[in-house]
Amino acid sequence: MDKTYNESEETPAQLRERLETLRMEHRDLDDAIQRMVEHPPYDQLKMQRLKKRKLTLKDRISDIEDRLIPDIIA
Repeated sequence: MDKTYNESEETPAQLRERLETLRMEHRDLDDAIQRMVEHPPYDQLKMQRLKKRKLTLKDRISDIEDRLIPDIIA
């Protein structure tokens, strides 16, 4: 039987590695969006897709950060 991917089985080291990869992709999208804005006219649909992908990455980054940093009630 094939083992399915399960984020909860990742080690902290694997999570940190994936976090860095997602952060790099997020920065790359930010750069691509900025280049498009600086050189109009640009494809609105492509811009929307890039922004949506960037928001999805931000959510995934936040989820991983939450898993790596325990909640400490002060």
